[in-house]
Amino acid sequence: MSKKQVSPWAWVPSLYFGQGIPYVVAATTFSMIMYKKLGISNADAALYTSWLYLPWVIKPFWSPFVDLFKTKRWWVVSMQFIMGVALAGVGFCIPAPFFFQSTLAILWLIAFSSATHDIAADGFYMLALDEHKQSLFVGIRSTFYRIAQIVGQGLLVILAGYLEQKFNNIALAWSVTFYGIAAFFICIAIYHYFILPKPNNDKPAAGDTYPIKGFISTFASFFQKKEIILSLAFVLLYRLGEAQLVKIASPFMLDPINKGGLGLSTSDVGFVYGTVGIIALTVGGILGGIAAATYGLKNCLWIMVLAMNIPNFVYVYFAYTQPTNYAIICSGVAIEQFGYGFGFTAFMLYLIYISQGEFKTAHYAICTGFMALGMMLPGLGAGILQESIGYLNFFIWVCICTIPGFILTAFLKIDKQFGIKQKNNYLLNNKSSN
Repeated sequence: MSKKQVSPWAWVPSLYFGQGIPYVVAATTFSMIMYKKLGISNADAALYTSWLYLPWVIKPFWSPFVDLFKTKRWWVVSMQFIMGVALAGVGFCIPAPFFFQSTLAILWLIAFSSATHDIAADGFYMLALDEHKQSLFVGIRSTFYRIAQIVGQGLLVILAGYLEQKFNNIALAWSVTFYGIAAFFICIAIYHYFILPKPNNDKPAAGDTYPIKGFISTFASFFQKKEIILSLAFVLLYRLGEAQLVKIASPFMLDPINKGGLGLSTSDVGFVYGTVGIIALTVGGILGGIAAATYGLKNCLWIMVLAMNIPNFVYVYFAYTQPTNYAIICSGVAIEQFGYGFGFTAFMLYLIYISQGEFKTAHYAICTGFMALGMMLPGLGAGILQESIGYLNFFIWVCICTIPGFILTAFLKIDKQFGIKQKNNYLLNNKSSN
């Protein structure tokens, strides 16, 4: 199978932990919290960090080039080195007067490298392991990706909050945090350079015209699927409310009471949203997967849609009452994130459903691009809208934005048996719910 026999335990956990961290740093709440603490407005932070989703939106378009040039192993290690250096660059630029523009540019490089790393890592996983081991380790890779989310949105934010208090200097605290992440990535790149196996079939496809011509025909066939317009509308609008909520939830918790927020510290937000929230999200996702595997997607669909959207009212309650009881805040976030995780199962399984056919892998990649677009576009104006109408009205608006998802769900046509036999496929693809 490979020139170098290495146990998958030596590289699968580290590969997917490393895959999760840069996504969390660039495209989730981590960057929003950082910019909020550094004095950037909600409008600017939400607008510009939403653009960081773009590499994942367009990822399917350059995936053939990863096949054409070099090996998957080369891409994995190279992207990790690049991300390590770039993360250090963010840390270096944070104390500078022009930090917002410079760090955004570097974060975009990290996002692009991370999306490329995703393509190579997933391809390498399939090349380095036979089908039996792929099935055996699919839960391991998913688990360590989730752990990366907890570390990135939880522990790293808590660390930054601790350093803010220790140094009494917010910029220095976040700079040191990024240097720490950079050091980790350089180490993991060096580790993978030596430890990753070298599969015999991990070769560039240079000289073969199929990756280009094949991609064009594959891409065209995707849009020839039955009811594809309805399907894409569902993919783009199912998370319309959540896509806006996720951009403003952390700034809302950080803003003081007199500005309509909850007045939490950086470390408090790291714990409640990045630790309690991610754990609840993971549990919800696991139970959603079990429910779908037992009863089928069609039978669970409406329950999952309700679970996805109704808990958004938690933030309406938060904005209206501004609770100071930390346990109440943690409980509310846990409820909302559990519902999101449970409801996200339906979304991921539906992506698999519409990807069925001859080119299911490529079509699924295209679906994930539209999934990222559905998160990017609503987030662009979330901060501007929130600053215009206030937190309470914004969260009410988020709840109103769940209506298109309900309407489109009523028109979906899904095989009654689908989902029951798709459990392994779901676990394979459900690595990220942001």
